[in-house]
Amino acid sequence: MGHIEVSDVTYLLPDGRPLLVEASFKVGDGVKAALVGPNGAGKSTLLRLIAGELLPVEGRVVVAGGVGVMRQFLGEGSVRDLLLHVAPVRVREAALAVERAEAAILLRDDEPRQLAYAQAIADYADAGGYELEVVWDVCATEALGLAYEEVKERSLATLSGGEQKRLMLEALLRGPDEVLLLDEPDNYLDVRGKQWLERAIRGSGKTVLLVSHDRRLLAEAADRIVTVEGRGVWVHGGGFAGYAEARRRRKERLEELRQRSANNDALAGAYQSAVTRLERFERAGPPQRAPKEQNVRIRLRGGRTGKRAVVCEGLELSGLLRPFSTEIWYGERVGVLGLNGTGKSHFLRLLAGEPIAHTGVARLGARVAPGYFAQTHVRPDLLGRSAAEVVMREYAMTRNDAMAALARYELAPAGGQPFETLSGGQQARLQILLLELSGATLLLLDEPTDNLDLASAEALQVGLGEFEGTVVAVTHDRWFADDLDRYLVFGADGRVRESDEARWDV
Repeated sequence: MGHIEVSDVTYLLPDGRPLLVEASFKVGDGVKAALVGPNGAGKSTLLRLIAGELLPVEGRVVVAGGVGVMRQFLGEGSVRDLLLHVAPVRVREAALAVERAEAAILLRDDEPRQLAYAQAIADYADAGGYELEVVWDVCATEALGLAYEEVKERSLATLSGGEQKRLMLEALLRGPDEVLLLDEPDNYLDVRGKQWLERAIRGSGKTVLLVSHDRRLLAEAADRIVTVEGRGVWVHGGGFAGYAEARRRRKERLEELRQRSANNDALAGAYQSAVTRLERFERAGPPQRAPKEQNVRIRLRGGRTGKRAVVCEGLELSGLLRPFSTEIWYGERVGVLGLNGTGKSHFLRLLAGEPIAHTGVARLGARVAPGYFAQTHVRPDLLGRSAAEVVMREYAMTRNDAMAALARYELAPAGGQPFETLSGGQQARLQILLLELSGATLLLLDEPTDNLDLASAEALQVGLGEFEGTVVAVTHDRWFADDLDRYLVFGADGRVRESDEARWDV
């Protein structure tokens, strides 16, 4: 069976700064642990260290059992490529050898190449490739409703993000690897998919370490919480329900120890030895404190508009939605719920002014200025531009003012980086800042919390509570949805239903 042991691991960034300093924790056989922490704290890096893709400067990582890895971002190619991507290394290498042997025969079909091809096929069988394809048939049927042979050459571009994630998760959870490292496994999944994932993780005998920002998923699926912050790691042995209180008590104990150490030689010695670990990599600096609280300050202002912010009359999205009518009033917080592929994002993009095929009427009220948050952070207008440059040029701000605005979103350290190099959470926070600066009075938010860390997601909810305007949000985040006023539920049958309660079963 599988387990993970990380012992005194130190890892440096390319510029020599320490990202992790003597981080230690264990995940026992069959345990389901969640890895949480601020965006950029090192969660994905820690997963890569455990997977063996990166090497620590000091310390060691021991993993018992095969390791299956799900990346945060989706890949390209075919369904078969995707499944090979999450297959054991031996199967991937054997499959690659078969492809090379096939390509060689196409160039010249002679006896040596036929023998090499036969050997490659035998090696693929010995690696368990054909046995795994039987598993993949079940995975494809569950995720896509079709047999593996029918979809294996299908381009991933024809699958939704949710379908790709479900297919990978089915393969990992049913596959031979005993340790699973899952980086944002719930992104792109609708609520039905997330509920399936919670049940699948709980019911699996595998050891699971997952990174997620979905608070309901953390509460339902994780036995313990591993927190990465302040260049170190600490573990809360209970579930997510008691995590906030445990973190508060830990911070209080660290501050108390720091204060007492100044007047107690014995404690000071123990404390100073801990401080010295970090000073190996930083020549000077203050004694290590309790981890700094995130302080994302969102100031969404908005402004008064007409009473009716959005009016839809006989609106039909071609091939997605049957005609429906609704009104959204100034100041409302309306959730748009439904399964993947039911037209929710198309509806938001239409309200944002994009040319979405439709019949009927969708119009905005007087003085309504829409601002759109893109789910996948696809912003070609921002590519190649740094966060500071975007803020300065788009909103005629001085560099000092731009950096001050970025600092409120804890983006100042990354202010000089091109947009595409920012983490998913940083891109999300920058998009929210741009909405703030734009003066939008109607916020159209497509999965705004998907890549936000816990503190940023909570800051967004506070900011929306103070926003003087109207909010229409597509979300699969059940925690976030609970704060909304009412809901438009997009059904698989093409109907749009209004509800005072969040509904995930239509």
